[in-house]
Amino acid sequence: MVNKAIRVFWCGWSCALLALGQIQHNAGAAHQQLMDWLAAYDGKDWNAYLEFLRNNFVTKPEPMLQYAPFRDETGGFTLKKIGTESAFATTALIEERNTDQTARVVLEVEMAEPHRIVKLHAEPIAPSHLSETELLDRTRKLLQKLTAEDRFSGVVLIAKDGKSIFEQAYGLANREHDISNTMHTRFGMASMDKMFTAVGILQLVKARKLKLDDPIGLYLNDYSNQELASKVTIRQLLNHTGGTGDFFGPEFDNHRRELQTHEDYIHLFGSRPPRFEPGSRFEYSNYGFVIVGALIDRVSGQNYYDYVRDHVYIPAQMSSTALPAPGGQPVANLSLGYTKRGGGTWHTFQDLPASRGTAAGGGYITAGDLLNFANALQRHELLDADSANLLTTAHTSTSIGGRYGYGFEVSSVNGLECFGHGGLGPGTDDDLKICPAAGYVLVVLANLDPPNGQRVTSYIVNRLPESR
Repeated sequence: MVNKAIRVFWCGWSCALLALGQIQHNAGAAHQQLMDWLAAYDGKDWNAYLEFLRNNFVTKPEPMLQYAPFRDETGGFTLKKIGTESAFATTALIEERNTDQTARVVLEVEMAEPHRIVKLHAEPIAPSHLSETELLDRTRKLLQKLTAEDRFSGVVLIAKDGKSIFEQAYGLANREHDISNTMHTRFGMASMDKMFTAVGILQLVKARKLKLDDPIGLYLNDYSNQELASKVTIRQLLNHTGGTGDFFGPEFDNHRRELQTHEDYIHLFGSRPPRFEPGSRFEYSNYGFVIVGALIDRVSGQNYYDYVRDHVYIPAQMSSTALPAPGGQPVANLSLGYTKRGGGTWHTFQDLPASRGTAAGGGYITAGDLLNFANALQRHELLDADSANLLTTAHTSTSIGGRYGYGFEVSSVNGLECFGHGGLGPGTDDDLKICPAAGYVLVVLANLDPPNGQRVTSYIVNRLPESR
């Protein structure tokens, strides 16, 4: 959930441009609190900043302004202008030190001493769209800077009308052995799997092997909890409104070695009732997509892994994508994920003994395979136009302000409609953005913690040319 909040905050940096006045020198209480907040935020001691928040705020600022990795990624803020100002309220324009991203800050304080802050809100300002040449040049310079500062490691691919116009690898796939990332490096794909699972289900709908509004119990007639089996539909699983919950937690950790099939997950978690009335609201559910994987197992005549290989990966020419079973052959050209969780320096993310990836996430992929998938989807080589549109059209609003189709995230970024999916976790920050009206596809795969990949995604997509 923390990672999802990060993703939505960055999408929020694409808001309307607001004019600001010239810097003024008003020593009012709001002005002084703004100066003190910026000084504390930019200071070297994060604990001192948190103490400043406790002592000087009535209502804390939004989560990102309380999140140390975000400060590290922005490099702090530079005050550019003071706008409208009174004794108890002020507006200002601030700019990230690591990029040219700007935001309008609104700060209000109590009228009575000690004039604690009652509101601090940063409203991002949408950057200007760039020409393609300018975009590629600025992207190259940004990535070189972030890599030199050890703030990005991975690959970036930008395609126009189906063909790559920028692809470059940065940083190390294996720091211990000094192995560089390349465009052939495989990265953990995490939740990006959900796109391929959703394509598989729509293929089976088209083949009349199931219907989206059927309850899952029609196909999983041995499902333990009958309330869930009789109420939750396939459509609700695909748009995360089924109330099926997640599987991460102590039970998953304790049984991870045993979880090798979708049926194994259902055996462990299938007795749980719905968390809320199915269809009533959005709640991101990895377990819901595990159930979707079990449905593919039951109705396709193949197990899930063989089905997506034969009906998604191979037709889309995704030759480096796989969900290998643990204990098999070592994965070639694989990057290691690096995290700062549990320490202040990058270290390899040592997960618990691995289970096999599922229909909800896992496995490995390359940037080239994601471009091939995006092309195959848009050329209707995997699904017909109506089915593809059904997947990539928003059907629900998420709990944190986004939109979701069926296995695809849908977003409006600085006036451009895009769809795709990300993959987040310790040492993993991936994203695919398909923006059909402008003709662009963007792939970012990073083997560092979020938001190291998302910052690159946000920078590029916000500045894409508006039209073909």
